[in-house]
Amino acid sequence: MDLGLQNKRAAVQGASSGLGFAIAKALADEGVRVVICSRDPSRIQAAARAIPHAHPLAIDLDSPGSGAQFVREAAGYLGGLDILITNSGGPPKGDFSALSSQDWDAGYHRLWRSAIESIREALPLMQSQRFGRILLSTSTAAKEPIPHLTISNAYRAGLLGLMKSLSQEVAPHNITVNALLPGFTRTKRMEDWGVPLDQIAKEIPLGRLAEPEEFGALAAFLASSKAAYITGQAIACDGGLLKSI
Repeated sequence: MDLGLQNKRAAVQGASSGLGFAIAKALADEGVRVVICSRDPSRIQAAARAIPHAHPLAIDLDSPGSGAQFVREAAGYLGGLDILITNSGGPPKGDFSALSSQDWDAGYHRLWRSAIESIREALPLMQSQRFGRILLSTSTAAKEPIPHLTISNAYRAGLLGLMKSLSQEVAPHNITVNALLPGFTRTKRMEDWGVPLDQIAKEIPLGRLAEPEEFGALAAFLASSKAAYITGQAIACDGGLLKSI
């Protein structure tokens, strides 16, 4: 299927590995010109070498103003912007009683501020050309809390409210806004957590973890012309794990 993405321009955050890398690779494979970022210069440069024609930027999204900076530099390099993928690392883990005010601030800066800054910078570009795709990469925790991920459970649910509100506001400009909810996916981050992956797989109706490429394929479809009538949706890629309707 031709997704109609040839020569579109995309900015993908957190793309040195894992889900961000998978999204950037899926878009590039469809002919999208991609700018990617990560805080580690060597890792993002290595990622760019593995993604056709990707341009790397070393930007720490935890820093104030970094989201806007990323979009400005990406759009400057690409000559505009059609697709924005907001994607950042997870916030501090822990139960509520173990979390400090600093932990909550760090979670807000990572999950919320960088996304808001990036979207605010991208919208005028998309509105002027009457086309845009904004995808917020979040987590199934936005719909069903995951134990010991209190900050993630709280802030990611709020991102769905932002997504829904924004999608209605910008729809007249032919801009779609959707949220991607990855479930348990076979990434290095999951391995680093030391969680029992085989046990988790048994709890998933499909009986396995997702592969990053499957998540990337969902993002590429939602960024395409084929998904032009899909907006304001939170779509899970979780093997059927979510039990909510």
